[in-house]
Amino acid sequence: MGDKKVRVLIAEDHGTMREGMRLLLGQEPDMEVVGLAAVGSEAVRLSRELKPDVVLMDISMSGMDGLEATRRLRESHPEVKVLALTRHADYGFMAEMLRAGAKGYVLKQSSSDDLIRAVRAVAAGRSYLDPAVTGKVVSAYTEKRLAEPKEMVSEREEEVLRLIARGHSNKEIAARLSVSVKTVEAHKANVMRKLGLGGRSDIVDYAIFRGWMKNS
Repeated sequence: MGDKKVRVLIAEDHGTMREGMRLLLGQEPDMEVVGLAAVGSEAVRLSRELKPDVVLMDISMSGMDGLEATRRLRESHPEVKVLALTRHADYGFMAEMLRAGAKGYVLKQSSSDDLIRAVRAVAAGRSYLDPAVTGKVVSAYTEKRLAEPKEMVSEREEEVLRLIARGHSNKEIAARLSVSVKTVEAHKANVMRKLGLGGRSDIVDYAIFRGWMKNS
């Protein structure tokens, strides 16, 4: 990010935690907390006004929750990166937030260093998935003894699969790869058939298992 500070908006309905995160992130020389929100609708409005780089989004807020707020931000402000914040060490919650458009998922019970690391990773365009949750996915796939695909997956098919797992739409992938939406749909159908995947949640599972979404 160079000398430019990461602009962070904190959306958290618990006042004490919201203030604690503001103080924590505000101490970092490469970060600037530009706004605070207590409900999802406020997070969407402030994102439009303040143009943060990262929104630290609590999932379980009253009124409009973090899931719906993330969906709306993805539609109206796709350049804003959402880092989901929750106490739920549950894969289902993480998968829902990733499908909604979040770029990262961190637990509230994580250390301060992990939270800071997560914000930096997401701001830099990388994914951050809390190890406490991804470990469960890997264990589940190991128990299933996931087989290697019977047919070779091409580099382009794998690239499409990675982008789908990271929450990109077919249209976004087409623009990124300079191909048509129909071509993306064809690659998606082929790779899902080869790997025996049933939907987006299976794609996210597979991407985590293969280590494609490891924090880096």
